[in-house]
Amino acid sequence: MSQLSPNLHRTLVAVAEAALPAGKFIPGAGEQTAYKVEQFASNLPGAAQTGLAGLLRGLDAQAWLGERKAFTRVAPERRLAILQQWRHGDVFRRLMLRALVSPLKIAHFDDPALYKQLGCVYDAEKVKAETKPAYMRDRVHAKLDGDLAVESDVVVIGTGAGGAVVGRELAEAGLAVVFVEEGRYHDRSQFTGRAFEMHQRLYRRGGSTFSVGNVAIPIPLGMSVGGTTTINSGTCYRTPDRILDEWATELGLADLTPDKMGGYFDRVEHVLQVEAARAELLGGNGRVIARGCDALGFTQHKPLRRNAPACDGQGVCCFGCPTDAKRSTNVSYIPIALRAGAELFTGAKVTRIIVEGGRARGVVAVTADGKTLTVRARAVVVACGAILTPLLLGAQQLGSQSGQLGKNLSIHPATGAIAEFDEEIMPWKGIPQGYAIEDLHDEGILFEGAMVPLEMTMSMTQLIGPELIRLAESFNHISSFGFMIEDTSRGKVTELRGQPLIQYWLTEQDVSHIKRGFDVLAQIYFAAGARRVHSPINGFDIIESPDDLAALRRATIKPWDLDLSAYHPLGTARMGSDPHSSVVGSDHQVHDTPGLYVVDGAAVPTSLGVNPQITIMALATRAAEKIAATLG
Repeated sequence: MSQLSPNLHRTLVAVAEAALPAGKFIPGAGEQTAYKVEQFASNLPGAAQTGLAGLLRGLDAQAWLGERKAFTRVAPERRLAILQQWRHGDVFRRLMLRALVSPLKIAHFDDPALYKQLGCVYDAEKVKAETKPAYMRDRVHAKLDGDLAVESDVVVIGTGAGGAVVGRELAEAGLAVVFVEEGRYHDRSQFTGRAFEMHQRLYRRGGSTFSVGNVAIPIPLGMSVGGTTTINSGTCYRTPDRILDEWATELGLADLTPDKMGGYFDRVEHVLQVEAARAELLGGNGRVIARGCDALGFTQHKPLRRNAPACDGQGVCCFGCPTDAKRSTNVSYIPIALRAGAELFTGAKVTRIIVEGGRARGVVAVTADGKTLTVRARAVVVACGAILTPLLLGAQQLGSQSGQLGKNLSIHPATGAIAEFDEEIMPWKGIPQGYAIEDLHDEGILFEGAMVPLEMTMSMTQLIGPELIRLAESFNHISSFGFMIEDTSRGKVTELRGQPLIQYWLTEQDVSHIKRGFDVLAQIYFAAGARRVHSPINGFDIIESPDDLAALRRATIKPWDLDLSAYHPLGTARMGSDPHSSVVGSDHQVHDTPGLYVVDGAAVPTSLGVNPQITIMALATRAAEKIAATLG
């Protein structure tokens, strides 16, 4: 059943028909595509559903102004013209079109018949659900029969890179640990590899979390046991030495120097079985990037180190590994913690931290069906991630004395390029993010492969209409690669109507870095033999040759001209030695609340310039030592 009014539903169908027409073998979008998007939107917060309706009304208003009739009554070719006006219009219209058309693209191209026509693999290889040992069956509580109160030494809120690691270490140290996780514990047999379905199952708000400021940036967050580690690419970088040295000299964190952190990195990498991606799994993406780098004389390009030793290259890392090859915390640290005696409550959202006599003493959580879980503990570890941790603390004015809670947000803004080749790339074969270029890393630009399935790739380009369909029908000749920057920009997180409000302002310096990153990536692609390169920069949608890059270099690019995403929010409860400029101390304990610890990306003091998974895990390993020593 449609979730929109009949008039708005018909408008959405008309948008789908105009933006996604039939091609040589791709069928045109229509009723079914619109229905899938409406079903997806129905599971989002009310504000998102209202926003979809508003977009459609705005488009209808545009049609009335220009054509003197409703969008649904405009001739098909004029519908596309109206959409193109938005695509090439001001930043507001471009954002509206992106918000409206991207889910339509994902819904429409998520089609097994289309995948078969292209020669792609649609379904992930089926793997039987693993038979769980008794300790996992008995210590994972997905449903409460009634209100429940339990006691422990430590309660950990969250099971991602921070929470799972600190909980495992404390459980193995002999402490009673209880995990409380808002998401569900999904078995690998539920990981279908389908982007549209997995976004709804594994991502918070279906992946629709984003920042606002001088550019809107999607920031997808995981919501399941394993957190964002379940849906990340598996990339494993240690914190750069220069970053650790900066923390020591500028923030007074002398215990975090490279020599003192080395053992923690070793321990994490041993648990995750980190190793370089195997050459045979790099696929066509890795082949053309390596060829382009060699042609330009780059010397620091190589396979990425990852936590997936048994990877078979199915290419769906960001939608839950269907074989458990990727050692995200749901298949590594959490099972180890349970074996050591920890208890895990899933589907329970913490609503209050119990504070008595100024000290944290436990948490209160509520399940989806209204049951109350109360966990009394000697220590409380908050590991909800850099977006949600400051909201949980801020709701009770905990960690707020410095005025820094929720501020200092860094996100590693990221973007990339799509390149068309005459040769077959077959991008669905191999590791999506298996290769890196580090030649510009000292400048704050890190290139990492980022190939995603057809429907996600088509959402990366702002093309609509016949040109989009032409690109989709040549998917086997397409490569994509990405990069991120070590941002100097900063943002903040507050709450608006029960949802996080993320504000982030991109600086001119970071815009310049993004512009240079794309320039270099385009050069690499052309050196590798690309016919054209698709750009994330407004006004330079398609680069036909290296000569076109000269105009880009001369152009003044503003933040709102960029099509960005971000996956690494950090710093909103940052660590530091000075209680006046930080939220937690070097032991991760909140300065103004004894017994309360923040062990996740929120505590990471600054932008890293690398994927933060290993940093968060190493810090969590160290934090567990501090907490265990305090509790005795």
